[in-house]
Amino acid sequence: MSRFLSRKYESLVAYTPGEQPKEMKYVKLNTNESPFPPSPSVITAVTNEASRLQLYSDPECTDLVSASAALFGVKTDEILMTNGSDEILNFAFMAFCDSEHPIVFPDITYGFYSVFAQLNSVPYEQIPLKEDFTIDVDDYCGINKNIVIANPNAPTGIALSLHQVERIVRTNPDNVVIIDEAYVDFGAESAINFVKKYDNLLVTGTFSKSRSLAGARLGFGIANSALISDLNKIKYSTNPYNVNRMTMAAGYNAIKDNEYYMDNCKRIIVNREWTKNELLALGFTVPDSKANFLFVKSDRISGEELYKKLKQRGVLIRHFSSDRIKDYNRITIGTLQQMEIFISKVKEILKET
Repeated sequence: MSRFLSRKYESLVAYTPGEQPKEMKYVKLNTNESPFPPSPSVITAVTNEASRLQLYSDPECTDLVSASAALFGVKTDEILMTNGSDEILNFAFMAFCDSEHPIVFPDITYGFYSVFAQLNSVPYEQIPLKEDFTIDVDDYCGINKNIVIANPNAPTGIALSLHQVERIVRTNPDNVVIIDEAYVDFGAESAINFVKKYDNLLVTGTFSKSRSLAGARLGFGIANSALISDLNKIKYSTNPYNVNRMTMAAGYNAIKDNEYYMDNCKRIIVNREWTKNELLALGFTVPDSKANFLFVKSDRISGEELYKKLKQRGVLIRHFSSDRIKDYNRITIGTLQQMEIFISKVKEILKET
């Protein structure tokens, strides 16, 4: 830290991304990436767009917005494309939260929420999950504060029903409720249709997980046009050209090839359930996941030890060190071959304990 850093950031605890090691080739199950490549048309479109990089990208993302709006069943002024879903989340913290409008979220959830709150000097409260890691909906009803909830939640993978989501939105009419649907395509229900009914709902999403574009950085927000107008004000005050030309082309063609990606999601769900059953047979605790990962614990080995021993064997998973979940690991679901390797290595390790 230099002597020039503003005091307002001295205590900021930055988000820690998943490992991206380069020392060896791993079976990489730690960052919730898709194991499947983009569709051929996406690769072709990105290659073609590279010849136009001397030109700025379309700040309105016109074609991408039109295609996405048609897919999600909303109007074009009800959707905003961003540089990953992290950007739309940060825009929301900037636009709707301040000292008079604090925000709440679960104590075990996506780690960027607390970072965005600190970064933007927003008071925040973390509401503990129940012992089984589910959200107690009553904790969020009528609290008169802004709310952000990942649904399905990360790192647990547990999802709320649409009825539960609607109850939270309906009982907080004077506050913005953000539903982060980064993993919704793996078995949960989307709340997008509720934006027509509630003017305080913002649904965020990403192309990183279900559409194989983690490296392209493309996200979006869907809400009524007034909320989107507010978010656009933040966008055009920070980075009007926030989505680059190649990413825009990739996103547009990913939407056009939606069936390819949804079929991949179905394959991941099958692999998730196979892996879950294998882990249950080995005595693991495995909460029900509607995401492209599992959150698991064994009474025979600590979370940290399992993570380290798998890494030694060339399998990378995600371990969290906070007290309440230190015995758990998050396992990204890959191809069936990758999951078979993971299970075989787990069996090797457990034989040693």
